[in-house]
Amino acid sequence: MEASLNSVYDSVIIRFSGELWLKKVWTRKFYERRLSRNLKTALKHFDVPYSGVVRRHGRFYLKTSCAVDAAEKLSRIFGISSISPAVQLSSKFEDVLEKSTFLASKTLQKGNSFAVQCKRVGKHDYTSNDVRKQLGQRVLDMFGEKLGLRVDLGNPDVVLGVEIRDDEAFVYSQTVDGVGGMPLGTQPKLVGLFSGGIDSAVGFWLVMKRGSPVVFVYFDNTPYTDETTTQRALDVAKVLFGWAIGYPKKVYIVQHGENMKQIMETNRKYTCLLCKRMMYRVAERIAEEVHAEGIVTGEAIGEQASQTLTNLRVLDAAALSYPVHRPLLGFDKSETVAIARKIGTYKVSSKTAGGCTAVPYSPSTKAKMEDVLRAEEKLDIDKMVDRSMESIKIVELD
Repeated sequence: MEASLNSVYDSVIIRFSGELWLKKVWTRKFYERRLSRNLKTALKHFDVPYSGVVRRHGRFYLKTSCAVDAAEKLSRIFGISSISPAVQLSSKFEDVLEKSTFLASKTLQKGNSFAVQCKRVGKHDYTSNDVRKQLGQRVLDMFGEKLGLRVDLGNPDVVLGVEIRDDEAFVYSQTVDGVGGMPLGTQPKLVGLFSGGIDSAVGFWLVMKRGSPVVFVYFDNTPYTDETTTQRALDVAKVLFGWAIGYPKKVYIVQHGENMKQIMETNRKYTCLLCKRMMYRVAERIAEEVHAEGIVTGEAIGEQASQTLTNLRVLDAAALSYPVHRPLLGFDKSETVAIARKIGTYKVSSKTAGGCTAVPYSPSTKAKMEDVLRAEEKLDIDKMVDRSMESIKIVELD
């Protein structure tokens, strides 16, 4: 968009996610307050100046001289469906037509199709249909022949938008899609088992989109993995924290190598199951300390040998006090990868890193609970969990 047009904008229309309107009034107000706090925190973080935020039915109207920059930054805030840099003016009919036509002159290009949309609240001496008809005709009269414009109500190249509320109006010609979902922080936090791979990153993002902050817990399996695996996890975490501006950027690193050594001395084919069950136990202890409401993982049915339905039941049995949430349970890998690309984690998660050398050659896919419990009898579970908790190092990322 041309710099001359950027300088014209003085406002941003922030539209709430439609799901917020399914909530009762008191719940919706709480969500709106949280959303307001989150967007103000993001604006401060990115040094975007603004002079005020006004709430109206289903909208925030942000006053700023950096409307385009603000729209881009706020599009990553959960709970927002779309954002438009806009110009605020009076609701006088001629003012609306004049300013909208000016925006059209700066936005429309040769061969474009366009449509006019109008939303109106309050009493006026004109209708929304009047705005659509007269603005559309004026644009065609002034630029139609010169630019070869055509009207397309179904899939236009450019939408000339008008929002009228009582004695105020906002006109715009650009809309940035938001991420939707619910404002982060409107649901309790979860403890996440984080590997730095594609799946755990997407699983975390999905529950964040539903309003739950995530406490990242990474298990360092050195010497069965190397420093490249840990660094990749931290790099992926940094990307995800970009979706949670204003929330802690901490990764809990648990030293898990000694546990793995002892686990490998039991029944070898159950190594991955015993490892993951130990992770669940440690995650429960962390959840208790940080006042979380559950555990989230990137597990999907059949993704790995430990993730068959039979083995997932065995894993669940290790979590005695907190539920395990698996947002990717029914996802195909291609669906997970598509989200990872969208949210920016795929490239980092796909970096080459040392794999875990403790994975057995022939892991069990249909473990029997009694056999797993028999293998764990050789382990001092409480001591291993205590050692894991004592080993935790919290890394704060920039």
